[in-house]
Amino acid sequence: MKIKLPKLHNQILIALIAGTLFGSFFHVNPNLLIINSKVDNTTQSLEFKNWESIILISESETSIDSFSYSKNSQLEIIAQSKKILKEKSKLKIVSINGMIDDISYPEKQISFVTKISKEKTIATSIKWIGDIFIRLLNMIAIPLVLASLIVGAASLGDIKKFARIGGKTILFYISTTAFAIAIGLLLANIVQPGNRMPVDTKDRLMSVYQEDMQDKVDTQFDFDITKEIVNIIPKNPFDAMANSNMLQIVFFAVAVGIVLTVINRQKAEPVINFFEGLSEVMIKLVDYVMIIAPIGVFALIAATIGEFGFEILGTLIWYSFAVVAGLILHTVGVYGIIIKFFVKVSPLKFFKGIRRAQTIGFSTSSSAATLPVTMEVCQENLGISKSVSSFVLPLGATINMDGTALYQGVAAVFIAQVFGFELNLMQQLTIVFTAVLASIGTAPVPGVGIIMLIIILRSVGIPQEGIALILGVDRILDMCRTVVNVTGDTVAAAVIATSEKEKLEIKASSI
Repeated sequence: MKIKLPKLHNQILIALIAGTLFGSFFHVNPNLLIINSKVDNTTQSLEFKNWESIILISESETSIDSFSYSKNSQLEIIAQSKKILKEKSKLKIVSINGMIDDISYPEKQISFVTKISKEKTIATSIKWIGDIFIRLLNMIAIPLVLASLIVGAASLGDIKKFARIGGKTILFYISTTAFAIAIGLLLANIVQPGNRMPVDTKDRLMSVYQEDMQDKVDTQFDFDITKEIVNIIPKNPFDAMANSNMLQIVFFAVAVGIVLTVINRQKAEPVINFFEGLSEVMIKLVDYVMIIAPIGVFALIAATIGEFGFEILGTLIWYSFAVVAGLILHTVGVYGIIIKFFVKVSPLKFFKGIRRAQTIGFSTSSSAATLPVTMEVCQENLGISKSVSSFVLPLGATINMDGTALYQGVAAVFIAQVFGFELNLMQQLTIVFTAVLASIGTAPVPGVGIIMLIIILRSVGIPQEGIALILGVDRILDMCRTVVNVTGDTVAAAVIATSEKEKLEIKASSI
């Protein structure tokens, strides 16, 4: 008897649920620390758990400082130890009523500590499998963007058609991004998540994520619109591809595609055929990579839940609620209305057609990594022509970040509220303008929204260290907002295709 497996999108959904349950069951013990120390050139690793009190002692050439912690303070202890060791100070631990390697000690001192970390569980240990899946998708993304955009621009036929479709695409992306930010600001002002956060929770989050926050701030850059325009043009297109600079790749590919439409057709044909063949190879490669999609998704979700759990959401419940509610409202409300009245198809049927791309976007947190799947879904399940999808979708993966922009609006107001800043209308309009510009320059990779958020905070004078408040839930919310980014790309492709008199044929997502 032959067993019939569920369709791929159902396999991925099952993997999401199974990964969540697996990560919840094999989660990191919040009351266990792995302590590495070095004595007589020998490194030993100890498991320390169920402590009542821990004192970290930092010894430098000029001072001796101590930091006391009670139970349930795993994250604070790890954060403080990193800071001490980064300053090249000696670190030792004094514990009260704890267990080391399952032996109870009323009091214990551990000297020459070199590292304090959390345990690794089976859920966090399988993350490498998910990383392989993401790397395979990223491997495909750059050559696919290059080939598809060149073929897409060349297939538009003439400069007027290119300008028409390009203008409509950019206008659509900017408009929906502005809507997304407005929704985020509106919800943040209604829910008031920052005013609901207890002071002790704020202090704890600031302490735990201080080091991560500093690393993010150290990578910031000043946003200059003229500089960003200049940087769109690559000095070396191969360098742009090597560094995954999507805007520069898009510029180069579109320029080559346009020139192919004006040179002698006999000379242009071999070049177009080459890139068309490359695009087909990449899309076919997606089919093979997607065979391991359920395994990759399972590993990624299990590792995320196992590492962070659901506890961190409890401390930031109102902030998380405002972000997720905004993402749902934008997807169902704004995109739903656009699909209903502009594309003239059932929103529910449309969303069923793209759910494979949505689930991959959720698990990878990367629009770029999801792009190969998004293109395949739009062509096969929505019936959008290759000329439109090959142009609109790579451009969207680069400049369309509705979910990220919405989250940045909520985050800016949330941080302002926590620090007691009252944002006036002009400042909130500044957030809208800055976030729209920042979303265009945001790379479609996990976590980069935090870097762009620093620019927005600076534009209205909100303390940058406030990002430490939201780093704990950023990974989980990043997964949610990537779904909106990917959905926005597919909606844009459908709208542009409809405006070009294409008739869409929607069918449920399948293999």
